[in-house]
Amino acid sequence: MTDPTPQIGRAALWMTGTIVSFSAMAVAGREAGLTLDTFEIMMYRSAVGLIIVALVLSATGKWSSVRRERLGTHLLRNIAHFTGQNLWFFAVTMIPLAQVFALEFTTPLWVIVLSPLVLGEALTRSRGIAAALGFVGILIVARPSPDTISVGLATAAACAIFFALTIMITKRLTRHEPIASILLWLTLMQLVLGVVASGLDGEIALPDATTAPWLVLIGLCGLTAHFCLTNALSLAPASVVVPIDFARLPAIAVIGMLVYGEALDIWVLLGAVMIFAANYYNILTESRRTAAR
Repeated sequence: MTDPTPQIGRAALWMTGTIVSFSAMAVAGREAGLTLDTFEIMMYRSAVGLIIVALVLSATGKWSSVRRERLGTHLLRNIAHFTGQNLWFFAVTMIPLAQVFALEFTTPLWVIVLSPLVLGEALTRSRGIAAALGFVGILIVARPSPDTISVGLATAAACAIFFALTIMITKRLTRHEPIASILLWLTLMQLVLGVVASGLDGEIALPDATTAPWLVLIGLCGLTAHFCLTNALSLAPASVVVPIDFARLPAIAVIGMLVYGEALDIWVLLGAVMIFAANYYNILTESRRTAAR
């Protein structure tokens, strides 16, 4: 039997890249958000991403893998992702970074809830239990009351729903489309959406010497985070990768404390543990069900 340890070690290295990329993007998004609105951030992020994807396709000669048969599905996916990412960038400027990340981790639970409607998948007992545990975690993180509910919390919670829709539509696309095609339409369509949304007020702010580096960092990290995550999942099971991904929460909590003076909220950490437990329980039960088949 092949020793899986080296592969798990390589997956952990890729996940380190994922954690660094997402954390850097959160800080860059907050800094860029001081002078740019979220639509403008997404527009410039997509422009940077499109340039990178086009260069890679040209260097590798993979332009032939870009397909046009499912542009409607691509548009639906990118509207969902564009909405979720705008909500995420808005949330990182409004509430502690740890709260944003904790609520973002509910995305897999929303996939469980919405997949019967979008993908026609069954809502099994184990999936129902995982979803219920996860929403208890949401209540612990948000602690809803007239004093604690805010626009920032609402947008952070809502972004997870749109990210879940993005994942499910992506799952449909990957049955027929190569990743290169998905990435090209992702960056191109979201660039157009960003230009339209940014221009609604009749003015689009141009980046200056202060914001330009943050925007380039956002564009790079947006691609590297998903690239690292995909590579990690190709090397190790989700039951190994997901716990490593949850290291993003304590990492961003420490960054928030050191960079922005945000207090370490024990309720956010406890709620995140509950959300992690729900996700991990679902992964284990699904893995056992697949093995049994």
